Amino acid sequence: MRIGVDIMGGDYAPAAPIEGAILALKSLGQKAEIVLIGDETLIRSELQARGHNPEAFSIVHTDQVIGMEESPTKAVASKPRSSINVGMGMVKQKTLDGFVSAGNTGAMLVASVMGLGKIEGVMRPTIGALIEIGEGRKALLCDVGANVDCKPEVLLQFGILAKVFLESVHKIQAPRIGLMNVGEEEGKGPEAVKAAHQLMKGTDKFDFVGNVEGRDIYRGHADAYVCDGFTGNVVLKFGESMYELLKSRFPADDFIETFNFENYGGVPVLGVKGISIIGHGISTAKAVESMILSAVLAAEGNLVAKIESAFASFQSENPIIV
Repeated sequence: MRIGVDIMGGDYAPAAPIEGAILALKSLGQKAEIVLIGDETLIRSELQARGHNPEAFSIVHTDQVIGMEESPTKAVASKPRSSINVGMGMVKQKTLDGFVSAGNTGAMLVASVMGLGKIEGVMRPTIGALIEIGEGRKALLCDVGANVDCKPEVLLQFGILAKVFLESVHKIQAPRIGLMNVGEEEGKGPEAVKAAHQLMKGTDKFDFVGNVEGRDIYRGHADAYVCDGFTGNVVLKFGESMYELLKSRFPADDFIETFNFENYGGVPVLGVKGISIIGHGISTAKAVESMILSAVLAAEGNLVAKIESAFASFQSENPIIV
């Protein structure tokens, strides 16, 4: 197995991606080959500065970088030799089993969708995030920013994508899917959410537990919480701020540390033809390591093939939804 790492992406590049790759190599051993993608001279220099042998990694040289503030679509189109485009191209060519980056989120999403292509039947791929809810349990929140405005049919599909991801990667059997709303009653919420509730209530593609509210996340009412990207991003960032606040107040509390996003890295872009993991721009070495380990789990779980199978079945039963 080969996992590519964007060494040029993120607020703390190249240091954090390099150090994260070193940590992942120690964790994985011979289980996977880590491919460092970026400026080769810089990569070798950073590894040697840390007393690490560059020959322990494969290195793919690139001479272009997509900056964090660049226009995603324009940058992806104008910089074919960027680390993001090269990494995504290698996934498409199947010379990599997965690619991770903490670089420009929009560019990674554009490259994932345009470079890898959507799985047949998927209307909109989604970005999710894992949330620690206590006692070693995790919940998936999706979408968290890729699709700020969603049709009811798209939210229904997010439920299918969430189910396949949790079953194949995290081995949660028959995961419970909830729809984020402002109340539990069917008649509450925006029109799109009310319509999505009716679609989800009538599906046999996953175990729908109904509308859920923000307070239900840490109560464990569901294994996945479906919402549009605007709502999901607000929930995610609020949770991150609470972790930072509590950690500053109670620095020695091990329980609070379980809520650290660095422990969970990223979730693959669900619905594209390859393993592509978009990390937080402020990802540290620990977060990059977690992203790499997540990519390995997704590849081992045969995630893409299982989503393709799920949507082949879904499309055969719902030919109008495209």
